[in-house]
Amino acid sequence: MDDTASFDLLNRGESIGVFQLESGGMTATAKRFQIEHFTDIIALIALYRPGPMQFIDDYVDRKKGRKKIEYAHPLLEKICSETYGIIVYQEQVQQAASALAGYTLGQADLLRRAMGKKDVEKMAKEREVFVEGCARVNQIPAKQANAIFDFLEKFAQYGFNKSHSAAYGLISYQTAYLKANHPVEFMAGLLGNEINNTDKIATFVTECGRMGITILPPDINRSALTFLPEELPGGRAIRFGLAAIKNVGEAAMKAAIDDREVNGPFQSLEDFCSRLDTRTVNKKILESLVKCGAFDWDGRHRAALFAAIEPAIGAAASVQKDRASGQVSLFDSLSDFAPPPAAKNGGETESAVEYWTRAEQLTHEKELLGFYVTGHPLDDYRGNLESSSYGSIAEAKAMTEPGSVRLAGLLTAMEKKFSKKDNRPFGILTLEDDSGTLEFMAWDESFSKNESILKPGTVISCNARITPRDGEIRAMGSDFKALTPKPSKKPLRLRIDRTLLSEADLPAITAAIKRHPGKRTLVLEIITPSGSTFPLQLGSDFSVAQEESLRIALEPWLKR
Repeated sequence: MDDTASFDLLNRGESIGVFQLESGGMTATAKRFQIEHFTDIIALIALYRPGPMQFIDDYVDRKKGRKKIEYAHPLLEKICSETYGIIVYQEQVQQAASALAGYTLGQADLLRRAMGKKDVEKMAKEREVFVEGCARVNQIPAKQANAIFDFLEKFAQYGFNKSHSAAYGLISYQTAYLKANHPVEFMAGLLGNEINNTDKIATFVTECGRMGITILPPDINRSALTFLPEELPGGRAIRFGLAAIKNVGEAAMKAAIDDREVNGPFQSLEDFCSRLDTRTVNKKILESLVKCGAFDWDGRHRAALFAAIEPAIGAAASVQKDRASGQVSLFDSLSDFAPPPAAKNGGETESAVEYWTRAEQLTHEKELLGFYVTGHPLDDYRGNLESSSYGSIAEAKAMTEPGSVRLAGLLTAMEKKFSKKDNRPFGILTLEDDSGTLEFMAWDESFSKNESILKPGTVISCNARITPRDGEIRAMGSDFKALTPKPSKKPLRLRIDRTLLSEADLPAITAAIKRHPGKRTLVLEIITPSGSTFPLQLGSDFSVAQEESLRIALEPWLKR
């Protein structure tokens, strides 16, 4: 219960996925608290609510020694020292009434309830009892007793049940402990827990990226139903779960995994269709699997695989019908339903199918997985985003005071509405950059004048007026501009672990780089066993695109 790594994680504000502590406001408050003990988490949860939030500044100032801790009576020091003289919990009100005025704990609870409900008539009677009890038990003068009663009343209106806060706090601490000490397992568990919530999965995938945990794409031959840690030569990653792909269904994917475990890996899309009941794994499911890259190991580009779905289903259905009637071909067992070599190796059949554009491929990935796998629509705008003119959405959401920041990113959603008062148009927009997403409003002229560029899929810049309120961030956008793509001037740097690299690996590394051509200089930083770094800047023939799929392709050799 005193794990430094867990407290440090909360104090850095890295609390996504931590029970009760992951909202922006709670994260900011935890950073101000600088948690040192489990009791700090209990107090934080009790204070971060609409009523008692007004005491947070005072609490933090006292905790950090910027403000003197004072007690209305010496007997209150034992009761309130843990919370720096501020009454945070309902139990403290009861203890104070018992210690100062001789209340039984049952009577003290009735006093607490009366104070919490602001029952004027009951309060008047309780005040008399309290003042009399203070004089009888502790010889406290009436004036001081009345002042103490007022002090208790002030906090009793907002006091939170400590046992409730402690129970919540224990789960908060446990989840922080797991995230700090077992990050891959914890994030895999989080992702699996939200397997039907694509938006939440996208949030956790982004957090994995920040933590340096690679999310490997779905693979019909390697993925489980849910998200699971996967061992790689250079460390550990998380493999995307098949049941988390939109439109596929858990039952169909369980059938696929069961067959794979009994009969071995699938050899091709056609082999997959032949081995599974086409009524269970139908055309829509196959289309979703191909679109998200679960068959990329097949060797054909996704558009060619997509075009092969219908013929594969037709052939498989025919054979399955024959099998059901006992008409099995002598050579049926020898056929894996593999595609003709020409098709699989980029021959005439495959070349007749037009490649999907990069934008189309990314759109499919986002739609089915909740995040981009082989790149990002912002990759062509890295030069724009690297400008010091722009802040990040994460920084904007971490603001604790009202202010403005210039943002740039991908507009992922726009909803046009009209005000009830004067029927003026306004927009509710969602902007995304590498650090997260932000929903904001665009009013009146700012919206109407720029409506033509405020379309989903457009990369824009804007001024965002940020207003933190009740733990949430409210944003208003203005001065919108569509951005023109500008490639990054910074080299893409990848760290290669020398201990994982042999001369025999060089052709595979070269081929992986060549599959991701672009305009960005690539620097391979070779990390030796002693920790020394030797940067190797590759020539223009090896320039690459800023694509996550390149990192995944080189994952076996990357330093973690």
